[in-house]
Amino acid sequence: MGRFFLRWLVMVLALWATAWILPGVHLSSTPALLVGALALGFVNAVIRPVMTLLTLPITIVTLGLFYLVINGFAFALAAALVPGFRVDSFGWSVLGAFSFSVICWFVGGRGVSDG
Repeated sequence: MGRFFLRWLVMVLALWATAWILPGVHLSSTPALLVGALALGFVNAVIRPVMTLLTLPITIVTLGLFYLVINGFAFALAAALVPGFRVDSFGWSVLGAFSFSVICWFVGGRGVSDG
């Protein structure tokens, strides 16, 4: 349980930093931040692996670049699920997912995609 809480805390910090850095990612309140991090964890753990498997041929053809689109879609999906967490466009979603991943990796020692 402590490991889950620590990982969630890293994701909260990364989501806050992403919203602070990128003008296209918006968080309206602290509860939106906390639930948004939880939603990102759920989407990354459950839905993104299914999307990755379904789009594997196009990911191989694009030499892995399509994975950025998958991450952006997962970030946008989490934002759509949480009131108060908003992304202006798909481009901001891709940049937000990239920023979120890098910050999680830097702060927590592991990327969000590491499972």
